[in-house]
Amino acid sequence: MKILILGANGFIGSHLCEHLLDRTDWEITAFDIKDFNLGKCLGRERFSLRKGDFYTDDEWIEGEVMKSDAVLPLVGIAKPAFYITNPVMTFHLDFEANLKIVRMCVKHGRRVIFPSTSEVYGMSTDTELKEDESPIILGPVCKSRWIYSCSKQMMDRVIAAYGQEEGLRYTLFRPFNWIGPRLDTFEDAKERKARSITQILYDILNGRDISLVGGGRQRRSFTWIGDGVRCLEAIIRNENRCAESEIFNIGNPANNASIKELALMIIRVLKSHPKYTEMAEKTRLIEIDSRDYYGAGYEDVLDRVPSVAKARRLLGWEPEMPLEETVRKTVEATLQENGL
Repeated sequence: MKILILGANGFIGSHLCEHLLDRTDWEITAFDIKDFNLGKCLGRERFSLRKGDFYTDDEWIEGEVMKSDAVLPLVGIAKPAFYITNPVMTFHLDFEANLKIVRMCVKHGRRVIFPSTSEVYGMSTDTELKEDESPIILGPVCKSRWIYSCSKQMMDRVIAAYGQEEGLRYTLFRPFNWIGPRLDTFEDAKERKARSITQILYDILNGRDISLVGGGRQRRSFTWIGDGVRCLEAIIRNENRCAESEIFNIGNPANNASIKELALMIIRVLKSHPKYTEMAEKTRLIEIDSRDYYGAGYEDVLDRVPSVAKARRLLGWEPEMPLEETVRKTVEATLQENGL
C-alpha cells in the first residue's frame, strides 16, 4: 500500500510516519515545509520526503495523489492561541487549502482520510459525544475561537457530500486531546501559545506561575499519541471496508481530567526528579480570566468526553494508556527533547 501524508512533520504526522514504518510494509510519501520531527524516518526504506509549500506545490501533490492508495491531509492550525488571533489564516489553511486536496481525491478516485476535530462538537450538551448523533453547537461569530471548529465542520460536510454525490471514498477522524512527544515547542510556550501540557511544563521550568484559564475547571479526555496512531493504522488498513464513509472519535474517555488536575499531575512528575523538585514545589497556580489570557475572541467548553463505541465495534480498537502514565511519558519525552 502507498500512503501520502501531507503535513508529515507535525505532531500527528510524524508519529504516524514512525508507527507505519515500524508496524507495516507500506510505502510512505511525506510532504512538509520542514523535517525537524522526522529524524527517525529520514533515510529509511519505504520513506520519502518532499520539502515544499502546501500552498503552491499543487502539481507535485496532485501527481502523488494519483499514485497513492490513501491520502491524509494533516496540514492545519490546531492551537487555540493561534486560531483566535489569526482567524482568516485558520480558515484559509484548515478549509480552503485542504479543499483542493479533497477535490484531487475526487478527481482521481483516491481515498481521503481527513482529520476532523473534537472541537466540531463545540458547546454540545451531550455528556458523551457521539459521531453520528451529538448536535454540533457553536458560539457567536464574535468569538473567533469557533472559526477553527466551523472550518473543520464544513470540511466534514463537504467530504461527506462528495461521498454521496461523487462516490468519494473517505473516513473522518476526530482526535480528542492527543498528547505525547513533540506536541508543541518551548518556543511556542515562551510566547504562551502552546497547548496545555507543554505550556504548564514550560512555565514550571522557567519559574512562571501556572495560569489556570477560568480556574482550570474545564475538563478534557487526554489520549496517548501511540493509542491514536494505532487507531489511524486500523482506519487506513480498512479491513472489509469497515471504515468506509465513517466518522471516528479517537480519544480516551477514561482519561478525563480538569486542566487543574493535569497541572497537579505535571507538578508531581517533576517533584520525582531531584533536579526539578524545588522548582515544582515553588510553583503557584493562579486563576486568570480567559479574556486576559487569550483575548475577547475566546470561549471555552466545560467538558469533552468521546464515545469510542464505534471505533471499538468497527475497528477493534481500544485506548490503552492510563492518564498518569500518559502525562508522565509526555513530560519525560519533552524534557529529553529540550536537553533537560
